[in-house]
Amino acid sequence: MTARQHRTERLIEGLLAACALLTVLITLGIIWTLFSETVLFFQTVGLFDFLTDTQWTPLFADKHFGILPLLTGTLLTTIIAMLVAVPVGVIIAVYLREYASATFRRVMQPVLEVLAAVPTVVYGFFALTVVTPFLQHIIPGLAGFNALSAGIVMGIMIIPLVTSLSEDALMAVPETLREASYGLGATRLQTAFRVMVPAASSGILVSLILAFSRAVGETMIVAVAAGQQPRLTLDPRVPIETITAYIVQVSQGDVARDSLEFRTIYAAGAALFVITFALNNLGYWIRTHYGDRYD
Repeated sequence: MTARQHRTERLIEGLLAACALLTVLITLGIIWTLFSETVLFFQTVGLFDFLTDTQWTPLFADKHFGILPLLTGTLLTTIIAMLVAVPVGVIIAVYLREYASATFRRVMQPVLEVLAAVPTVVYGFFALTVVTPFLQHIIPGLAGFNALSAGIVMGIMIIPLVTSLSEDALMAVPETLREASYGLGATRLQTAFRVMVPAASSGILVSLILAFSRAVGETMIVAVAAGQQPRLTLDPRVPIETITAYIVQVSQGDVARDSLEFRTIYAAGAALFVITFALNNLGYWIRTHYGDRYD
């Protein structure tokens, strides 16, 4: 290697290291901004009340700061989304990997990518103007803003994520397992769901965890279609409010900065950060411990 090539390699190495360091610094800055304001919030509001109070009314005269209504609304819409995305996404992945021809796969994959590229605000208006009126003809008493339509459309949004990651997990399974299954007389359906899916279960589980984390952090769909009424309920027919929707509500500028009411968005954001951080680390742990069996 010449001296010029050596200098070029060192320069590239330095640039890559600087990019990595910049990413770390940005992450630390976000964490510092979030939790420094959260500490100021908890100097006024007790952590026990924040975690156990069943009312969230920081913008009302009778103020309550219980995160449970927002957390319940977030989990309710997320669970509905997972009930839609998991079976559909996994079945599509199995079909593309085990049944579809190469030509169909080349056509279908860009279609799924287009579905993933649709702006979430468009999904929100689709839920509000199309899905909700349709469901109102089927479900009596369904409110104009509700968790059900928001959760269903959010599930449609994360189907490409579940499909893509699940298909990658299925592709990592050795061909010898499929051939052995066929050699024992199994049908294609039995091979797909009794051999391939169990063998790829760790990767599929990671895809579900990442999809769950993505749904928890979704903002625009729930802000547009789910309503802004924080309530402790598991009824998907009524308006609810999620953590992200509340952050959008307060961030619109009607609340004075440096006030206790404004700092509630940092406390809510910290709760959301802890949830998504735990989910992402769980997915990483599963991938690390169970994802290398066929490498």
